[in-house]
Amino acid sequence: QVQLVESGGGLVQAGGSLKLSCAASGRTLNVYAMAWFRQAPGKEREFVSSISGSGTITYYADSVKGRFTISRGNAKNTVYLQMNSLKPEDTAVYYCAADLDLMRIRTTPRYWGQGTQVTVSS
Repeated sequence: QVQLVESGGGLVQAGGSLKLSCAASGRTLNVYAMAWFRQAPGKEREFVSSISGSGTITYYADSVKGRFTISRGNAKNTVYLQMNSLKPEDTAVYYCAADLDLMRIRTTPRYWGQGTQVTVSS
């Protein structure tokens, strides 16, 4: 079992930055891929970014490429999402996820956090 707790959400003006954190606990976490998803009001949850257990392979949705950066802490049990040049359309609840499979995590991850709200004002 893996437990995930997100933090770092909040209210920011368009063009600003936020850094989300996800603290993971449970099993040997350095073998788990980690990912971020988001869900805006009235929309389906969508993939944002993922990172391999080693931290060497990353993927990004086209909508955030060049603005968001995913990374893992040295102990591999924390994943971050640095969000720059934020836009109002980035407003959503952001969820952390974990899975053993780096491909599967982009669609149906096994473990989910509770989410943290990010609001970008125009």
